[in-house]
Amino acid sequence: YHAQENEQSKFFKLINTIRQQRFKVDMASGLNTSIVNILIGLSLASVVYLSSTYLTMSAGDFLAFFTAMGMLVKPAKTLININKPLQQSMVAAISVFTLIDEKIETNKGKKSLENIEGNIEFKNVSFSYNEEKSPIKNFNLVINRNETIAIVGSTGSGKTTLVNLLARFYKPTKGEITINKINIEDFELDSFRSNIAFVDQHVRLFNDTIKNNIALGQTNTMSKESILNAAKVSNSFEFIHKLNNQFDSEIGEDGVT
Repeated sequence: YHAQENEQSKFFKLINTIRQQRFKVDMASGLNTSIVNILIGLSLASVVYLSSTYLTMSAGDFLAFFTAMGMLVKPAKTLININKPLQQSMVAAISVFTLIDEKIETNKGKKSLENIEGNIEFKNVSFSYNEEKSPIKNFNLVINRNETIAIVGSTGSGKTTLVNLLARFYKPTKGEITINKINIEDFELDSFRSNIAFVDQHVRLFNDTIKNNIALGQTNTMSKESILNAAKVSNSFEFIHKLNNQFDSEIGEDGVT
């Protein structure tokens, strides 16, 4: 695509930023170590001066006292120099605890959804990410059984939000969504989502066999017939069948072989 120079420019700009940040960290760490060493040296010199000026002790007592002071140097350095790894750990901890603190999806539904036999209906559905952004307002839609529809709109018009609402990743701030004339919130979550198929514009494959990628989430329960049928429906059966190990072929992350 004749983008070598542009990509190189972005790469070197990023590397330069990392180098500058690393330089600042090393400078702060080196300065901290130097200051600590100076303070420890001054402390030892002060102890020697004061003890020799105001105290009377034998050479043995002085040596023992000075040795004891020297034994405190290494723990003191370790304690003071812990600041750098501590700050680095705190930055990593923010990301870790942000993930840990994510709220667990509420699953209050009790009904099982075996098959979608009726219509899907959005009834006066509104949704707001915050007070300023409300992509969905009083939305109404009826999708009849066996009907195929396309939701078309400009970027930011709420297409993805509608899909996320239907899949119960979000909850409407107003109105309700029903399937078979039953509010989708009344369905047990696993049972409900097992009826939803999602095809993303970016293919996500995992470092595993083709069979396990197809049966993801149902690896222990999905039958061989269901896996074959899924491959046929997705128009990938012929391609998979030509591979040496067919459905047992190992693929890398994102389909790298």
